[in-house]
Amino acid sequence: MSHHLKRIIVVCMLLLLGACNGTTFVYNRLDFILPWYVDDYTDLNGHQEIYLEELLTPFLTWHRNQELPDYVRILASFESSLDKPQTTESIAAVFSSMEAAWLRLEREGLDRLLDLGAQLSDEQIAEFLETLWEQQAEYEEEYLDRSDARFHEESEENLIDNAQEYLGSLATAQRELVQQSSARLLRSDRAWLQERAAWLEQLSDLLKREAGWQQRVIEAVAARRGELDPEYLRIYQHNMDVIFDLIAQLLNSRSERQDRYLRDKLAELRTDLETLIAQGKQASGCGAAGC
Repeated sequence: MSHHLKRIIVVCMLLLLGACNGTTFVYNRLDFILPWYVDDYTDLNGHQEIYLEELLTPFLTWHRNQELPDYVRILASFESSLDKPQTTESIAAVFSSMEAAWLRLEREGLDRLLDLGAQLSDEQIAEFLETLWEQQAEYEEEYLDRSDARFHEESEENLIDNAQEYLGSLATAQRELVQQSSARLLRSDRAWLQERAAWLEQLSDLLKREAGWQQRVIEAVAARRGELDPEYLRIYQHNMDVIFDLIAQLLNSRSERQDRYLRDKLAELRTDLETLIAQGKQASGCGAAGC
């Protein structure tokens, strides 16, 4: 499975299914975790770390107040649909809702990251780009050197891990479904890495930070989604259809034990999300009647 495809799956899982150590704990530590994530790409000085914290505060407030209630609605809709047979189309609709949430998150966060980018020195920008190029080389070594057999083997392992996270142990017939689906996946790693390298070249030019650079980055990010290679998009859509179909089959074949396991997971996440929303209202001085 390509890195891009795995990233889409991970993003979707995070948006709806949270973190294994507890959604509320992880979410309430975002203001601590995100600065360290930025530090993975370039070292921030004390002033920049304070500035980033100031940028994150309204961002997290927006996300808690505006986005989390939408996650609860998506989750509630999915839970209620479990009483009916699942289809490729119904699963695709859930993922479409989550993708829309991700795009909103990206748009809201990009302005703040660009504000931080204006505070970085030329040396920090160079370090940031160098780290991205090193990451590109690591991806190329990890993904392009694989045989087709290894690609399908890793895809199968990843799909089983994801399924068992939310259904528990899989039956033999369900494992066979996963095996059959992983064999249908097409490789998109080379096309994705070529597209990523082209983006890094463009980003390197944009981050020379000439007058108007921030707006050009925003425009480039928006344009990038519409400029992907048609063949890559064909492979991507094929792979997502395979995964949506597999998810539907696994859900439709779940045992009573797996059904309880899944519903317990979803109920735990819903409780976590509702707790976070309530905490947000308390922090902003909202009462039971709302803000």
